[in-house]
Amino acid sequence: MPLALKVALISLVISAGFYDLRTRKIPNWLTLSGLVLGLGLNTLVLHGHGVVIALLGLGLSLLIYVPLYIVRGMGAGDVKLMAAVGSIAGPHNWLIIFLVTALLGGLVAFALVFFKRRIHETLSNLSTILWELARGKAPFHKDPSLDMRSPRSLGLPHGTIIALGCLAFLFTI
Repeated sequence: MPLALKVALISLVISAGFYDLRTRKIPNWLTLSGLVLGLGLNTLVLHGHGVVIALLGLGLSLLIYVPLYIVRGMGAGDVKLMAAVGSIAGPHNWLIIFLVTALLGGLVAFALVFFKRRIHETLSNLSTILWELARGKAPFHKDPSLDMRSPRSLGLPHGTIIALGCLAFLFTI
């Protein structure tokens, strides 16, 4: 990954991570700037091939994150942040970032559930989520507390987790 793209990615995710931690929102101006920066820098650095890489990274991120948004398991800001990350990192790097972020998010979520003493409730919710998704239904229709916007949900600042996942990826390559 060229240095200019690494610097852009670090700048984007650190800013988004702090915003999400403080306000539980990721501003549109930040994600849109990241998206434009990803498309522009990839085109500038990698020429015609760069725009293809940026668009494939963007597309892959949307393919995975939009369904999570539709079932209300993810916020729109998180989807837009990962789209911007995809446009900067490209599809191959984005997939690795996604896997690192998912593992990190799972560990943080497990710790949160454990310390909040909600293991039984979480396992029951997981059962409901899997059952409803297997039936082709959004889980929040059966149980409104499964909507990530519900005050009962144990929401994580996913933008912060994305930032940590990106930094872990960048510092291991």
